[in-house]
Amino acid sequence: MDITILDGGMGQELIARSKAPPTPLWSTDVMRAQPELVRDVHGDFFAAGAQIATANTYAIHRDRLVSAGAEDEFEALHSLALRQARDARDAHGSGLVAGAIGPLGASYRPDLQPEHSKAVALFAEIAALQAPLCDLLICESVASVAHARSVLEGAQGHGVPVWLAFTVDDKDGSRLRSGEPLADAVAVSNGAAALLANCSVPEAMPAALKVLATAGVPFGAYANGFTEISAGFLEDSPTVEALTSRQDMGPDTYADHVMEWIALGATIVGGCCEVGPAHIAEITRRVGALP
Repeated sequence: MDITILDGGMGQELIARSKAPPTPLWSTDVMRAQPELVRDVHGDFFAAGAQIATANTYAIHRDRLVSAGAEDEFEALHSLALRQARDARDAHGSGLVAGAIGPLGASYRPDLQPEHSKAVALFAEIAALQAPLCDLLICESVASVAHARSVLEGAQGHGVPVWLAFTVDDKDGSRLRSGEPLADAVAVSNGAAALLANCSVPEAMPAALKVLATAGVPFGAYANGFTEISAGFLEDSPTVEALTSRQDMGPDTYADHVMEWIALGATIVGGCCEVGPAHIAEITRRVGALP
Protein backbone atom coordinates (compact mmCIF):
# COMPACT_ATOMS: atom_id res chain seq x y z
CA MET A 1 0.00 0.00 0.00
CA ASP A 2 1.38 3.39 -1.00
CA ILE A 3 0.89 5.81 1.91
CA THR A 4 1.92 9.47 1.84
CA ILE A 5 2.96 10.75 5.27
CA LEU A 6 2.38 14.42 5.99
CA ASP A 7 4.13 16.40 8.70
CA GLY A 8 2.52 17.49 11.96
CA GLY A 9 1.47 20.76 13.55
CA MET A 10 3.89 23.61 12.91
CA GLY A 11 2.19 26.25 15.04
CA GLN A 12 2.16 24.43 18.36
CA GLU A 13 5.72 23.21 17.83
CA LEU A 14 6.88 26.79 17.28
CA ILE A 15 5.02 28.06 20.34
CA ALA A 16 6.59 25.32 22.46
CA ARG A 17 10.11 25.84 21.15
CA SER A 18 10.14 29.62 21.14
CA LYS A 19 8.82 29.97 24.71
CA ALA A 20 7.07 33.12 23.45
CA PRO A 21 3.52 33.85 24.63
CA PRO A 22 0.91 33.07 21.94
CA THR A 23 -0.47 35.98 19.92
CA PRO A 24 -3.37 36.18 17.43
CA LEU A 25 -0.74 35.87 14.66
CA TRP A 26 0.38 32.60 16.27
CA SER A 27 3.10 30.83 14.27
CA THR A 28 3.56 33.83 11.98
CA ASP A 29 4.79 35.97 14.87
CA VAL A 30 7.28 33.30 15.95
CA MET A 31 8.60 33.08 12.39
CA ARG A 32 9.03 36.86 12.19
CA ALA A 33 11.26 36.72 15.27
CA GLN A 34 13.00 33.36 14.81
CA PRO A 35 12.70 32.07 11.24
CA GLU A 36 15.35 29.42 11.84
CA LEU A 37 12.95 27.63 14.19
CA VAL A 38 10.59 27.03 11.27
CA ARG A 39 13.34 25.35 9.28
CA ASP A 40 14.29 23.26 12.32
CA VAL A 41 10.70 22.02 12.81
CA HIS A 42 10.44 21.08 9.13
CA GLY A 43 13.76 19.26 9.44
CA ASP A 44 12.61 17.30 12.47
CA PHE A 45 9.41 16.23 10.71
CA PHE A 46 11.40 15.08 7.67
CA ALA A 47 13.77 13.15 9.95
CA ALA A 48 10.71 11.49 11.53
CA GLY A 49 9.53 10.23 8.15
CA ALA A 50 7.30 12.98 6.78
CA GLN A 51 7.36 13.20 2.99
CA ILE A 52 5.77 16.63 2.73
CA ALA A 53 6.70 19.88 4.47
CA THR A 54 3.66 22.11 4.82
CA ALA A 55 4.85 25.71 4.74
CA ASN A 56 4.14 28.01 7.67
CA THR A 57 1.76 30.17 5.61
CA TYR A 58 -1.62 29.12 7.05
CA ALA A 59 -2.31 32.41 8.83
CA ILE A 60 -0.55 34.84 6.48
CA HIS A 61 -3.62 36.77 5.33
CA ARG A 62 -3.82 40.50 4.77
CA ASP A 63 -6.63 41.01 7.27
CA ARG A 64 -4.69 39.31 10.05
CA LEU A 65 -1.51 41.23 9.29
CA VAL A 66 -3.39 44.55 9.24
CA SER A 67 -4.56 44.04 12.81
CA ALA A 68 -0.94 43.49 13.83
CA GLY A 69 0.39 46.45 11.83
CA ALA A 70 2.35 44.13 9.54
CA GLU A 71 0.48 44.23 6.22
CA ASP A 72 3.59 45.49 4.41
CA GLU A 73 5.24 42.13 5.22
CA PHE A 74 2.59 40.08 3.38
CA GLU A 75 4.64 39.00 0.37
CA ALA A 76 7.92 38.73 2.29
CA LEU A 77 6.39 36.43 4.90
CA HIS A 78 5.04 34.04 2.27
CA SER A 79 8.48 33.95 0.65
CA LEU A 80 10.21 33.44 4.01
CA ALA A 81 7.95 30.56 5.00
CA LEU A 82 8.37 28.76 1.67
CA ARG A 83 12.12 29.28 1.83
CA GLN A 84 12.37 27.64 5.26
CA ALA A 85 10.43 24.62 4.01
CA ARG A 86 12.50 24.36 0.83
CA ASP A 87 15.77 24.67 2.75
CA ALA A 88 14.72 21.89 5.11
CA ARG A 89 13.69 19.69 2.20
CA ASP A 90 16.97 20.32 0.41
CA ALA A 91 18.96 19.53 3.54
CA HIS A 92 16.98 16.31 3.98
CA GLY A 93 17.55 15.36 0.35
CA SER A 94 14.01 14.36 -0.57
CA GLY A 95 10.37 15.26 -0.10
CA LEU A 96 7.83 17.78 -1.34
CA VAL A 97 6.90 21.27 -0.20
CA ALA A 98 3.24 22.22 0.14
CA GLY A 99 2.00 25.76 0.31
CA ALA A 100 -0.72 26.16 2.93
CA ILE A 101 -3.76 28.41 2.50
CA GLY A 102 -5.77 28.86 5.68
CA PRO A 103 -9.27 30.29 6.08
CA LEU A 104 -10.00 33.99 5.78
CA GLY A 105 -11.09 35.78 8.93
CA ALA A 106 -10.36 33.05 11.47
CA SER A 107 -10.27 29.28 11.84
CA TYR A 108 -13.59 27.52 12.47
CA ARG A 109 -15.52 30.72 11.68
CA PRO A 110 -17.33 30.17 8.38
CA ASP A 111 -19.49 33.18 9.25
CA LEU A 112 -16.46 35.40 8.58
CA GLN A 113 -16.01 34.12 5.02
CA PRO A 114 -16.25 37.11 2.60
CA GLU A 115 -18.61 37.06 -0.34
CA HIS A 116 -17.53 34.76 -3.14
CA SER A 117 -15.74 37.08 -5.59
CA LYS A 118 -13.76 38.81 -2.84
CA ALA A 119 -12.76 35.51 -1.27
CA VAL A 120 -11.67 34.09 -4.62
CA ALA A 121 -9.46 37.12 -5.29
CA LEU A 122 -7.81 36.92 -1.87
CA PHE A 123 -7.15 33.19 -2.18
CA ALA A 124 -5.86 33.60 -5.75
CA GLU A 125 -3.38 36.26 -4.64
CA ILE A 126 -1.89 33.84 -2.14
CA ALA A 127 -1.85 30.91 -4.56
CA ALA A 128 -0.02 33.01 -7.15
CA LEU A 129 2.66 33.87 -4.58
CA GLN A 130 3.12 30.32 -3.35
CA ALA A 131 2.80 28.17 -6.46
CA PRO A 132 6.19 29.03 -8.02
CA LEU A 133 7.88 27.97 -4.77
CA CYS A 134 6.06 24.72 -3.95
CA ASP A 135 5.01 21.36 -5.35
CA LEU A 136 1.34 21.52 -4.33
CA LEU A 137 -1.14 23.69 -2.45
CA ILE A 138 -3.15 22.50 0.55
CA CYS A 139 -6.25 24.58 1.32
CA GLU A 140 -6.65 23.88 5.01
CA SER A 141 -9.47 23.97 7.57
CA VAL A 142 -12.19 24.43 4.95
CA ALA A 143 -15.24 24.92 7.17
CA SER A 144 -18.17 25.50 4.80
CA VAL A 145 -19.40 24.81 1.29
CA ALA A 146 -18.89 28.48 0.35
CA HIS A 147 -15.31 28.27 1.62
CA ALA A 148 -14.71 25.14 -0.47
CA ARG A 149 -16.03 26.80 -3.63
CA SER A 150 -14.03 30.00 -3.26
CA VAL A 151 -10.70 28.58 -2.13
CA LEU A 152 -10.70 25.92 -4.85
CA GLU A 153 -11.51 28.50 -7.52
CA GLY A 154 -8.79 30.81 -6.22
CA ALA A 155 -6.14 28.14 -5.83
CA GLN A 156 -6.60 26.38 -9.17
CA GLY A 157 -4.90 27.44 -12.37
CA HIS A 158 -1.47 28.20 -10.91
CA GLY A 159 0.36 25.14 -12.24
CA VAL A 160 0.37 22.92 -9.13
CA PRO A 161 -2.08 20.34 -7.74
CA VAL A 162 -4.59 21.56 -5.15
CA TRP A 163 -5.64 19.52 -2.13
CA LEU A 164 -8.67 20.45 -0.01
CA ALA A 165 -8.67 19.72 3.73
CA PHE A 166 -12.00 20.06 5.55
CA THR A 167 -12.38 20.73 9.26
CA VAL A 168 -15.36 18.73 10.51
CA ASP A 169 -17.61 18.76 13.54
CA ASP A 170 -15.81 17.08 16.45
CA LYS A 171 -18.94 15.11 17.36
CA ASP A 172 -20.11 14.31 13.82
CA GLY A 173 -17.39 13.96 11.22
CA SER A 174 -19.93 13.78 8.42
CA ARG A 175 -20.61 17.50 8.89
CA LEU A 176 -18.49 20.60 8.39
CA ARG A 177 -17.95 23.16 11.17
CA SER A 178 -20.69 25.19 9.45
CA GLY A 179 -23.15 22.38 10.16
CA GLU A 180 -23.50 21.61 6.44
CA PRO A 181 -23.05 18.02 5.25
CA LEU A 182 -19.48 17.25 4.25
CA ALA A 183 -20.96 15.55 1.19
CA ASP A 184 -22.18 18.95 -0.05
CA ALA A 185 -18.62 20.28 0.02
CA VAL A 186 -17.30 17.18 -1.72
CA ALA A 187 -19.88 17.76 -4.46
CA VAL A 188 -18.35 21.18 -5.29
CA SER A 189 -14.73 19.98 -5.11
CA ASN A 190 -14.26 18.86 -8.71
CA GLY A 191 -10.68 19.42 -9.75
CA ALA A 192 -9.12 18.91 -6.34
CA ALA A 193 -6.31 16.37 -6.59
CA ALA A 194 -6.95 15.01 -3.08
CA LEU A 195 -9.51 15.48 -0.30
CA LEU A 196 -8.62 15.42 3.37
CA ALA A 197 -10.12 15.99 6.80
CA ASN A 198 -8.02 18.09 9.17
CA CYS A 199 -7.86 19.93 12.49
CA SER A 200 -10.65 17.99 14.18
CA VAL A 201 -10.47 15.32 16.86
CA PRO A 202 -9.19 11.92 15.67
CA GLU A 203 -12.45 10.24 16.65
CA ALA A 204 -14.36 12.32 14.07
CA MET A 205 -12.20 11.23 11.16
CA PRO A 206 -13.69 7.81 10.29
CA ALA A 207 -17.10 9.34 9.50
CA ALA A 208 -15.41 12.03 7.42
CA LEU A 209 -13.29 9.52 5.52
CA LYS A 210 -16.33 7.49 4.52
CA VAL A 211 -17.70 10.61 2.83
CA LEU A 212 -14.39 11.61 1.23
CA ALA A 213 -13.98 8.10 -0.17
CA THR A 214 -16.94 8.68 -2.49
CA ALA A 215 -15.11 11.36 -4.50
CA GLY A 216 -12.87 9.03 -6.47
CA VAL A 217 -9.62 10.86 -5.63
CA PRO A 218 -6.92 10.10 -3.04
CA PHE A 219 -8.13 10.95 0.46
CA GLY A 220 -6.88 11.01 4.03
CA ALA A 221 -6.81 12.79 7.36
CA TYR A 222 -4.66 14.68 9.84
CA ALA A 223 -6.22 15.39 13.21
CA ASN A 224 -5.47 17.74 16.09
CA GLY A 225 -4.77 16.97 19.72
CA PHE A 226 -7.11 19.46 21.39
CA THR A 227 -9.93 18.43 23.70
CA GLU A 228 -12.34 20.60 21.70
CA ILE A 229 -12.59 23.93 19.89
CA SER A 230 -13.69 26.05 22.84
CA ALA A 231 -16.06 29.00 22.79
CA GLY A 232 -13.15 31.26 23.74
CA PHE A 233 -11.29 30.34 20.56
CA LEU A 234 -14.28 31.42 18.48
CA GLU A 235 -14.14 34.97 19.79
CA ASP A 236 -12.41 37.82 17.92
CA SER A 237 -8.58 37.66 17.75
CA PRO A 238 -8.17 34.44 19.75
CA THR A 239 -4.91 32.82 20.80
CA VAL A 240 -4.22 29.13 21.34
CA GLU A 241 -4.28 29.74 25.09
CA ALA A 242 -8.06 29.33 24.72
CA LEU A 243 -7.54 25.68 23.73
CA THR A 244 -6.69 22.70 25.94
CA SER A 245 -4.32 19.97 24.85
CA ARG A 246 -5.38 16.37 25.37
CA GLN A 247 -3.32 14.28 27.74
CA ASP A 248 -4.33 10.98 26.12
CA MET A 249 -2.92 11.53 22.65
CA GLY A 250 0.66 10.32 22.75
CA PRO A 251 2.38 8.87 19.68
CA ASP A 252 1.08 5.33 20.22
CA THR A 253 -2.54 6.36 20.72
CA TYR A 254 -2.49 8.79 17.81
CA ALA A 255 -0.92 6.17 15.54
CA ASP A 256 -3.70 3.75 16.53
CA HIS A 257 -6.20 6.23 15.09
CA VAL A 258 -4.12 6.71 11.94
CA MET A 259 -3.95 2.98 11.27
CA GLU A 260 -7.75 2.86 11.57
CA TRP A 261 -7.95 5.56 8.89
CA ILE A 262 -5.62 3.60 6.63
CA ALA A 263 -7.83 0.54 7.10
CA LEU A 264 -10.70 2.69 5.79
CA GLY A 265 -8.73 3.45 2.62
CA ALA A 266 -6.88 6.64 3.56
CA THR A 267 -3.61 7.01 1.68
CA ILE A 268 -2.56 10.45 2.98
CA VAL A 269 -2.05 10.73 6.75
CA GLY A 270 -0.29 13.01 9.19
CA GLY A 271 -1.03 15.39 12.02
CA CYS A 272 -2.33 18.85 12.79
CA CYS A 273 -2.08 20.96 15.97
CA GLU A 274 -0.39 19.18 18.91
CA VAL A 275 0.97 16.39 16.70
CA GLY A 276 4.76 16.50 16.83
CA PRO A 277 7.73 14.68 15.29
CA ALA A 278 7.43 11.78 17.75
CA HIS A 279 3.89 11.12 16.54
CA ILE A 280 5.01 11.19 12.90
CA ALA A 281 7.91 8.85 13.69
CA GLU A 282 5.51 6.28 15.17
CA ILE A 283 3.19 6.57 12.15
CA THR A 284 6.21 6.07 9.87
CA ARG A 285 7.26 2.98 11.82
CA ARG A 286 3.82 1.41 11.56
CA VAL A 287 3.31 2.29 7.92
CA GLY A 288 6.71 0.75 7.18
CA ALA A 289 5.52 -2.51 8.70
CA LEU A 290 2.46 -2.74 6.45
CA PRO A 291 2.41 -5.49 3.81
